[in-house]
Amino acid sequence: MTDYSRVERLALCELFDQVGPAAPTLCEGWDAYDLAVHLYVREADPMAGPGLVISAFAETTERRMKRVKERYGFAEVVGKVRSGPPRASLFAVPKLGAQINTGEYFIHHEDVRRAQPSYEIRALPADQQDGLWKGIKLAARSMARKSPTGLVIMRPDGTSVVAKQPTALGSITVSGEPAELTLFCSGRQAVADVQLDGDAEAVEQLRNASFGL
Repeated sequence: MTDYSRVERLALCELFDQVGPAAPTLCEGWDAYDLAVHLYVREADPMAGPGLVISAFAETTERRMKRVKERYGFAEVVGKVRSGPPRASLFAVPKLGAQINTGEYFIHHEDVRRAQPSYEIRALPADQQDGLWKGIKLAARSMARKSPTGLVIMRPDGTSVVAKQPTALGSITVSGEPAELTLFCSGRQAVADVQLDGDAEAVEQLRNASFGL
């Protein structure tokens, strides 16, 4: 079975090489250099990891990211990301690392691709789409916890998952390919190629809602 986390990792690193350290990304306040550092410390620095998901530790993560930037140049950091996580890292555990990273590297690859002046939506293999859909089903409720509306996530074939029960604003159905739904549910609503069905006011609020873990 193809490890699409590695496919996306290598493709992203190749793109980093092409665009350079100052290239924009969809991650607010981060250029390509910052994003590469984020990916490196996420896998290699256990002291930095908690701050990526817990705001109370964010300052520690920022300090450790700054230290990496002071120590390594952009090309060096990209090289470290390209070579994969250290052996002692949780992300190096067979199957588990791939499962954790399938969505992460797809999202961040698109963070660089779709921040460029022009881009095309990629046609991904069916098994990669299935892997991203699996990730949506596992994380949808956590990712949608701040949604102002109820939320149903639906694939083109009609398969769906309820990410959040209806609120006072009702519920919105967001439909599209799993890759685009992954971007939508991770806070990239502005670039996600999806269809939103529901009350117009609720749709507008959902487009501007805060998502992500």
